[in-house]
Amino acid sequence: MSVGIPTQPLKFAYWVPNVSGGLVTSGIEQRTDWNWDYNRDTAIAAENNGFEYALSQVRYMASYSAEYQHESTSLSLAIMMATERLKVMAAVHPGMWHPGVFANFGATADHLTNGRFATNVVSGWFKGEFTAFGEPWLEHDERYRRTEEFISCLKGIWEQDHFEFKGDFYRFHDYSLKPKPLNTPERPHPEIFQGGNSTAAQKMAGRVSDFYFSNGKDFDGVTEQLDVINATAAEHDRSVKFGLNGFMIVRDTEKEARDTLREIVDKANVEQVEGFRQAVQQAGASASDKKGMWADSSFEDLVQYNDGFKTQLIGTAEQVAERLVEYKKLGVDLSLLCFLHVKEEIEQFGEKVLPIIREMEAELPDAEPAPALAQA
Repeated sequence: MSVGIPTQPLKFAYWVPNVSGGLVTSGIEQRTDWNWDYNRDTAIAAENNGFEYALSQVRYMASYSAEYQHESTSLSLAIMMATERLKVMAAVHPGMWHPGVFANFGATADHLTNGRFATNVVSGWFKGEFTAFGEPWLEHDERYRRTEEFISCLKGIWEQDHFEFKGDFYRFHDYSLKPKPLNTPERPHPEIFQGGNSTAAQKMAGRVSDFYFSNGKDFDGVTEQLDVINATAAEHDRSVKFGLNGFMIVRDTEKEARDTLREIVDKANVEQVEGFRQAVQQAGASASDKKGMWADSSFEDLVQYNDGFKTQLIGTAEQVAERLVEYKKLGVDLSLLCFLHVKEEIEQFGEKVLPIIREMEAELPDAEPAPALAQA
């Protein structure tokens, strides 16, 4: 089910490098860092190069090339305090956080940042984190049932006084949070993002989420997911925006870009990629439809741990810009980008790729004007 080409300009987000090891599990040089100074400088560069959002990663322990990690919610708030316009999605796991506690955090963060707080609610794939914390590990569809209750509670707490909820995982009685976030008619609560790949995830997004994040997909894969999400949303008289993950390699020639991709894969840390594959494909295979995240990912796909190579943002600036606009024509609202050299290539994107995208978008029917880039 298509809802047409988005009229608003394509939005962009980047993966915050708040865990060590970079965004590919490879021995190739990655000019990036997980420390605070680098993250602050990267965020400032991002908001001056066309990025409206950033997504912080959530890890609670060393795993699969990510030996160190800054906690997602606190670093997200720090990044917003260091920038002026950037909206940061703090990733959070139901089961690790109670929705009432997180709703309190989110409301305060929204006030501190003048309405820029957002969240990405992650149902979980890493069983080892839950068992290390002594928390129960639910099977796939049960994790998504819990996430749906978590999101419903967030929205209820952020929008209502005397909130009541009786679910299988959470219960609230006569609960009022004050102050509420800086809600507006256009944004009745902080934006709620949610990922997934299974039918359970897609239908949940249609019922409760503001944005659905997909791992990297080709055109057919995006269309298949959009059909389910939009049909479910229509049944509930609502709409959901669609975000797509992609690993971007822009070079002067397509051959140079393809050679870089080949070097990334050739230098992959086989042991770490295989360990990651075993963990995530167990999680995906437990979905009732066997279509959970990473269920059909190859070794090469998993070198970028959110299937970013599948989106094929590989080539010259013109080729990558054209492909992103083609995704927009399918119904993609936001492109979540990751890079080998994060800050450098964010700046490269703003200089070389984004202007071409905006020129192409201006030719689309009913296109709204793109915002001007802020001056650093």
